[in-house]
Amino acid sequence: MKLFFGEIFPIVKINDEEQLHIVKVLRMREGEEIFVTDGKGNLAKGNLVFEGKKVNINVTEIQEYFPNLTRQLHIAIAPTKNIDRIEFFVEKATEMGISEITILQTEKTERKNLNTDKLRKQAIAASKQSLRFFFPKINDVTKLSDFIKNINPESTFVAHCDSSFERISLNEIPELANPTFLIGPEGDFSEKEIKMLAEKGIKAVSLGSQRLRTETAGVFVAAWNYFKTF
Repeated sequence: MKLFFGEIFPIVKINDEEQLHIVKVLRMREGEEIFVTDGKGNLAKGNLVFEGKKVNINVTEIQEYFPNLTRQLHIAIAPTKNIDRIEFFVEKATEMGISEITILQTEKTERKNLNTDKLRKQAIAASKQSLRFFFPKINDVTKLSDFIKNINPESTFVAHCDSSFERISLNEIPELANPTFLIGPEGDFSEKEIKMLAEKGIKAVSLGSQRLRTETAGVFVAAWNYFKTF
């Protein structure tokens, strides 16, 4: 979405993909009222204007700076072998207000290539569906060793299944404005990685007595954080 200011009201320029969605899927007509967001906390209301095959919006009202969720959750998660499962996580976590997602490359990560642009588009679609005014940031694939170089260990936690290491429950985590969670791949983090994270000062958490799949663990943490915002 791009704003261009005319003589009276600004005009919103809609990209080709969104134009197709408006005309072919939503079957909207010229003059109909529509709401659009830039994904940065701003909302514009206006009416559709058709210029040949182009669709623009004549803006009648702009509401700026909608408040974001008070807890800015960042989940760093290893991609699943079946790409549908990580896409499911991105969609559901977005609906529950996640702020940032990093795709982790770990020792046991089987999937080496991932189309992060597609994940970004899915996050935007889920944001629109759930009426979010902030789109989550989707980072490219990052090695675990590189990721932990720039994190705050006091607000970072790792969910793993190795009971030989001390783990706390989610209920023991203090109230934090910007928590970060690490979720491992199928087969979990390696023992070497778990020790590396512990040496970094990152606390391990347990997500319950049952073993959760990677994407389920991610959705579980997103739901836990969403509940904490109320």
